[in-house]
Amino acid sequence: MCEKIHVGIIGLGAYLPDRVLTNKDLEKMVDTTDEWITTRTGIKERRIARADEATSDMATEAAKRALNDAGLKAEAIDLIIVATITPDMLFPATACLVQDKIGARTVPAFDISVACSGFIYGLAIANQFIGSGTYRHALVIAAEKLSAITDWNDRSTCVLFGDGAAAAVLGPVEKGGILSAYLGANGKQGELIKLPAGGSRIPATKKSVDDRLHFIKMNGVELFKHAVKVMAEAALEATRPLGLKAEDISLVIPHQANLRILNAVAKKMGLSKDKIYLNIDKYGNMSAASSAVALVEAVKEGRIKKGDKILLDAFGGGLTWGAIVIEW
Repeated sequence: MCEKIHVGIIGLGAYLPDRVLTNKDLEKMVDTTDEWITTRTGIKERRIARADEATSDMATEAAKRALNDAGLKAEAIDLIIVATITPDMLFPATACLVQDKIGARTVPAFDISVACSGFIYGLAIANQFIGSGTYRHALVIAAEKLSAITDWNDRSTCVLFGDGAAAAVLGPVEKGGILSAYLGANGKQGELIKLPAGGSRIPATKKSVDDRLHFIKMNGVELFKHAVKVMAEAALEATRPLGLKAEDISLVIPHQANLRILNAVAKKMGLSKDKIYLNIDKYGNMSAASSAVALVEAVKEGRIKKGDKILLDAFGGGLTWGAIVIEW
């Protein structure tokens, strides 16, 4: 009988663009106020990528930092997964562009498009490949340039989103690592948040551009209700097989969507607020990159220690959701 391969995160890296867009800046752009944004979302500022800075550029920098943290060269990577809803282009995959930029071998490289749940989906996929012995090291990157698909005339959405990237190198570990993962999706609710045009359903035309269909459209009220429910359920489904209770989890790193959602999820799960890691005030919602950047910062700040059990929990367009338990 083959010995179980424990799969863990052995390197982390993040990249945030230099430009900071504050709520005060947004007051000059649309009819909104710092007080309104802060009260309803918990966001104070967000990062915005340069015009010449694409998703693959941010992903590449995050990947290099993660490789350096792991003490590995790009040649050691056997699989590259990029979670993004803002690829450089429809094809080739952003993961292929990153493969070239970091100088990796001609290993499998592909994108996944599950919005804010992307980092968790990517970790779960890589865990299966490494745990089965198919590959030894995988690079999972979550990168988004949401500013490119944000309607800066729509005050209900433009206050929410930011840009950024983070990456994790996964490989065999002696013990612990990824203990369980739970993933879900409900396509019936896909209309709640979407990018209507640019695909085969509505190809780009002058009319689609004039109608502003190449920007994020969302039903915030309905999303709020579903997010609270499924994030709490995903956490329960990920921890139940392990027999873990709320007090057994050292830190929960949720998708940084909206402070009111996160507070509601914490309450529903019976978690104290000091166990919820938050950086939404600094970066806003970076879709797939949100939980990835939060993980990098939590480790850097010493919030995660050897032996801690942490829970990543996310919800996004699709609708999709997922949670993953990792013993550090």
